[in-house]
Amino acid sequence: MLSHSRESCLAARDVLDRVGDKWSVLLVALLTDRPRRFSDLRRSVEGISQRMLTRTLRALERDGLVARTVYPSVPPKVEYALTELGHTLLGPITALAEWAQGNRTTIQEARARYDARQGSEDESSREKASA
Repeated sequence: MLSHSRESCLAARDVLDRVGDKWSVLLVALLTDRPRRFSDLRRSVEGISQRMLTRTLRALERDGLVARTVYPSVPPKVEYALTELGHTLLGPITALAEWAQGNRTTIQEARARYDARQGSEDESSREKASA
């Protein structure tokens, strides 16, 4: 049973701030099967800048979801992998992705109905203002 206490809401918000950003879920999904190098991740995530990839990986590492391993070589080889905690996030992420895929059309239809209503309300307001 989900608790709705102040403490549980703060905990949920804290976690959702991390996994709800634009890039974190994509990176967690990419790390599902195996560790990956920085350059591999960058090539795999269209539109992410080097700076944003670095920031997101650091935040995931700070939260204990990703482990960073540096191998002594020239140039240094760095790999990122999901931690045990990171792997526990896969179930909820998969469930959310399946829900989104199954409800995408319904959500798009709801948005279209809302936008149509808002458009007619905005037009009505403009007509009243000009009268």
